[in-house]
Amino acid sequence: MAAPETSPTPSSLRNAFGHVFSIFILILIGVLAFSIRLFSVIKYESVIHEFDPYFNYRVTQFLTKNGIYDFWNWFDDRTWYPLGRVIGGTVYPGLTLTAGTLWWLLNSLNIPLSVETVCVFTAPIFSAFASWATYLLTKEVKGAGAGLTAAALLAMVPSYISRSVAGSYDNEAVAIFALIFTFYLYIKTLNTGSLFYATLNSIAYFYMVCSWGGYTFIINLIPMHVLLCIVTGRYSSRLYIAYAPLVVLGTLLAALVPVVGFNAVMTSEHFASFLVFIIIHVVALVYYIKGILSPRMFKVAVMLVLSVGLVICCTVVAVLIALVASSPTKGWSGRSLSLLDPTYASKYIPIIASVSEHQPPTWPSYFMDLNILAFLVPAGIVACFLPLSDASSFVILYIVTSVYFSGVMVRLMLVLAPAACIMSGIALSGAFDVLTRSLKFQLPGTSEIFASDAVDTGSESVILNKDGAEEDKSEDSVKERPSKKNKKKEKEKEKEKEKEKEKEKENAGTSSSRSHAERRPLVLPVEASVIAIFLLVLLVAFYVVHCVWAAAEAYSAPSIVLTSQSPDGLHVFDDFREAYAWLSHNTDVDDKVASWWDYGYQTTAMANRTVIVDNNTWNNTHIATVGTAMSSPEKAAWEIFNSLDVKYVLVVFGGLVGYPSDDINKFLWMVRIGGGVFPHIKEPDYLRDGQYRIDSQATPTMLNCLMYKLSYYRFVETDGKGFDRVRRTEIGKKYFKLTHFEEVFTTHHWMVRIYKLKSPRNRIRGKTKKSKSKSSSTISSKSSRTRKKNPWN
Repeated sequence: MAAPETSPTPSSLRNAFGHVFSIFILILIGVLAFSIRLFSVIKYESVIHEFDPYFNYRVTQFLTKNGIYDFWNWFDDRTWYPLGRVIGGTVYPGLTLTAGTLWWLLNSLNIPLSVETVCVFTAPIFSAFASWATYLLTKEVKGAGAGLTAAALLAMVPSYISRSVAGSYDNEAVAIFALIFTFYLYIKTLNTGSLFYATLNSIAYFYMVCSWGGYTFIINLIPMHVLLCIVTGRYSSRLYIAYAPLVVLGTLLAALVPVVGFNAVMTSEHFASFLVFIIIHVVALVYYIKGILSPRMFKVAVMLVLSVGLVICCTVVAVLIALVASSPTKGWSGRSLSLLDPTYASKYIPIIASVSEHQPPTWPSYFMDLNILAFLVPAGIVACFLPLSDASSFVILYIVTSVYFSGVMVRLMLVLAPAACIMSGIALSGAFDVLTRSLKFQLPGTSEIFASDAVDTGSESVILNKDGAEEDKSEDSVKERPSKKNKKKEKEKEKEKEKEKEKEKENAGTSSSRSHAERRPLVLPVEASVIAIFLLVLLVAFYVVHCVWAAAEAYSAPSIVLTSQSPDGLHVFDDFREAYAWLSHNTDVDDKVASWWDYGYQTTAMANRTVIVDNNTWNNTHIATVGTAMSSPEKAAWEIFNSLDVKYVLVVFGGLVGYPSDDINKFLWMVRIGGGVFPHIKEPDYLRDGQYRIDSQATPTMLNCLMYKLSYYRFVETDGKGFDRVRRTEIGKKYFKLTHFEEVFTTHHWMVRIYKLKSPRNRIRGKTKKSKSKSSSTISSKSSRTRKKNPWN
């Protein structure tokens, strides 16, 4: 007889349609994440943004032109003159290798895109990947509905857009995707106990290590969650499989990255993972011994294991203390210490504190970068406790730690954004679920369908509970395997269990009625549900409008090209590229250019000239030397720059057009960094009664330093008064001449000014004639005194 054909049930059809519809929504979310980041290209042009991306673009050009082996061994002699820099050993290669691979793949498919074009669109592409990874992570925590909501929120969140617009070719462009995907694979392994996903998790962690120094957040957050599960009694074999391969394989892979190397096992940022690794093995050994020994023998064995484990832990702690004590910073990097102690950088490392993205955020920045997510996060945290699982406890720990770190450093708002989107997605999905269920339950003709759905879901939950019970039973049988001596006791226990099961069957009717009463869903009145849905839709619409505005106006403008809106129209300030083009066409290839470190990457990439310092900031003494030169009088500054073989000095000045991020506003950081290495540079000498001034009340030290002179030279000729639009005051010293430097180029809006060091011959001719009766001994004594004042010599 032929087997009867089974027709698909309505629930299976509904599930199949739901899966297809989810895939379609995910595709739309990816398109949204990519397209909302194209405002910078539409409004301006396809150009690299900011400062660090220019170095990454230059490195990617070298990689695609010379190959991977030359990249690893590249010694760049155009940066940090005269020291140079080994690029392959000091850069996180993930972004460069990713963009280089994309370029190679597209050209292999006969799609001839330039390296610059690939670099410009790498961040929008990976923002779509990050949205999909967020869906996978949130789905593992609270289901597909919450996953789709979280993915849509991440695709538009302004905090992530600020670092992933088209042209923002920085490490975070791919690192946020790697961060979320690593967390997803960890949760997936934790839910399934699959060694396959554990291996993929280690590989994803390796990609994160290659991409960004923020990988230390992962290798500390996951051990914290593992320790939390152990302390709260939630240890399982799945937890062990999720963590142990990550530490072993992930650490071995991380050590292969040249910029990390042995730091993966030698720095304090990684010690927490090793300590938890020992603890989880001790716990696993205790559970294993408990399964094969009797209770009396188990107590003896536990005492033995704990004593041995204590000795091992004390030995490891002693070794770690010895390693940490041998380091001046106790094994921590400066940025890590700044996160643990927010005042550390301002006290000891001003070069870190001087970076704007290392400053703590203001309260309005949370509303600007997160908008309504800041108010939905608490609701999402509450939803994660109902019920609490290993996955939900992880995202709770993620949001708590990311909130703290974002409060210390505004740059880490980027790490907070995915956690806020996950929590907000859980909250919104739960709210819409309750509200739509209330409408469905109370509409005429749908209550019976809803009841059948409830029964189906209830039966599914019962099946799941049975499976879970069977799994627990199997785990218990493994853990509590009886010995030969105690077989009789085990048989008696089995009889007692059978009696308990019979009693449970007798009370099944009463318990089922109670469970139905307890499982009765929350139902709200129709009017309240409709109003609440309308308000939630309005709230989400406000979020969308804010995100589109932030993407189009706040975060789309490249720092290399500035715009200003006035009653007579839009003004474009292209002074930076104008200055770099002048350097490229009017100076020799081997000429050295000195500027503050902010502009080093752009000068090297766009002007192709050798710089003294750049944005890598690896040598504090070298940066302090440039800061000392800018803070010194003209003659002393000339001697410092001349000793460094500098031929041109570049300064950024915004007093004419009102550009606030100029060198005068950064000047006190130059003084602090220079004074940290050369004690004769003192910050109070540049302040009048504790105030930083550039007007007539400014101190003589301030009015005579090189930075003041190079910024305000001939400035009074612009309006006859010398009014600074940034500081909103008239400058103190308006008429002066330069004796050791000469102006060679000033851009159209006076934003970039370039000066050339005068040669000693021209410098002597430019001086006023002195009396010939002075003896040579007097001249030599004066020169010796000036040499003593020069901090470089």
